[in-house]
Amino acid sequence: MTPPRLDIVIPVYNEGANILRTLQSIARAVATPKRVLICYDREDDNTLPAIRDSRAALGELAVDFVRNRGRGAHGAVLSGFAASQAPFVVVLPADDDYNAGILDALVARADSGCDIVCASRFMAGGSMVGCPWLKALLVRTGNFTLYHLARLPTQDASNGFRLFSRRTMDEIVIESDRGFCYSIELLVKCHRLGWQIGEVPARWIKRPMAPVVSGCCAGFRFTCAGTLMRSPRPISGGRRGRCD
Repeated sequence: MTPPRLDIVIPVYNEGANILRTLQSIARAVATPKRVLICYDREDDNTLPAIRDSRAALGELAVDFVRNRGRGAHGAVLSGFAASQAPFVVVLPADDDYNAGILDALVARADSGCDIVCASRFMAGGSMVGCPWLKALLVRTGNFTLYHLARLPTQDASNGFRLFSRRTMDEIVIESDRGFCYSIELLVKCHRLGWQIGEVPARWIKRPMAPVVSGCCAGFRFTCAGTLMRSPRPISGGRRGRCD
């Protein structure tokens, strides 16, 4: 079997109703040699039997289970990072069965020299469908501010769906300890180091019963401000590090 070039980290919590559609979309749409890392908290999570009982429906898709060594979504993702070995790692929501078709494009941008490639809802070709007005206002305002004022080289800094290079995984220390704030932290630190950042258009479709305000919105309050102030090699002027 060809060694994976892409590890797909999927944090789960009772996603039995959604996970097969997501995995089948990956098996169909992604040509890059890949492996899926299902990162879970408890052995009674209904995601696990949903996958184990339907392996035949996934063909040759490599799926490994990774027990969360920490707490919550943050611990699950970091456990996935620790278990990953491929040159590139992407974090994908468990219910995202419509964006698998852009994973090869994320890898292509990384191959061109990007250390982070963001899946962007707010660049040309991206979209955000069914978002409650309050969350839409907060997300769009936060991302507008980070792009135009903080000069981060992506129009969607708050989306946790993005690809990271092995260098990013191995050389940048994650200091945040909640939710998906690690994603913004890695983005900011990568930018402050002058490493290349790219983006690819992506879709977002509201999940039924999703919370109105995401953890990434809350993360704007401290993660971005803290890492912008603490990270090395301050950047002055211009939007350096954009990988076009």
